[in-house]
Amino acid sequence: MIANKKTFNVGLIMMVAFIVVLVIFFMPVYNGHNGLNYLDSLYNSISKGSAYYIPKLKEEVQPFDGKPVDVNLTMKSAEQAQQTALLFQKTGATAEANGENLKVSGDMGQILSGCLEDSDAMYYNDGQKVADKYGYGERQALFNWWSAINAMEKNLNQQKNFKEAKIAATVGKKAVEISYNYYKIEPQKISDKYGIVIFSLVFYVVYTLWYGFGIMYMFEGWGLRLEH
Repeated sequence: MIANKKTFNVGLIMMVAFIVVLVIFFMPVYNGHNGLNYLDSLYNSISKGSAYYIPKLKEEVQPFDGKPVDVNLTMKSAEQAQQTALLFQKTGATAEANGENLKVSGDMGQILSGCLEDSDAMYYNDGQKVADKYGYGERQALFNWWSAINAMEKNLNQQKNFKEAKIAATVGKKAVEISYNYYKIEPQKISDKYGIVIFSLVFYVVYTLWYGFGIMYMFEGWGLRLEH
């Protein structure tokens, strides 16, 4: 039995409004996408736009130009080793695959510069450039770079070439991983979308409070109260 109809009706109206907005939010009214997908895409784009470290990394690898490096890498399969050998060969390095093992000799700076060049193309969604360069899929090419960079870091640390290992790890994390994970997402600056960003954050807070007060008024209308 309802103890306070006025309070209950206020809560009921708020809950109905909450559900109506929720239904609209999950309808494809935002350029063919629902609100959740639209905001998810927006924040991914903004996140990508703030994670572009490649120009700075290009400067950081310059001191390693002319630095010879010899590493023995273990890939996941013989096929991957063959594919990865092409990556190093395009940088001017010597790369010989023997089963899952890959022996690489070359210029550390040139190897990392080649990796950054491919990562840059993928960051800007120019995957065809990478695919044409190696003759196989661009995602696989970048995954092979990631695998090779990780194996290089491990092998260089074993050789006690810690500076080389560190820059390799940095390139892997701040260039290869980001370009791979954000591939096909268009980068945007938050300054270009600050209106939508502010609105979405305010909407989230207000919408959450709206739901909370709606539930509270309905319970109070029923005569239920929280007591200390």
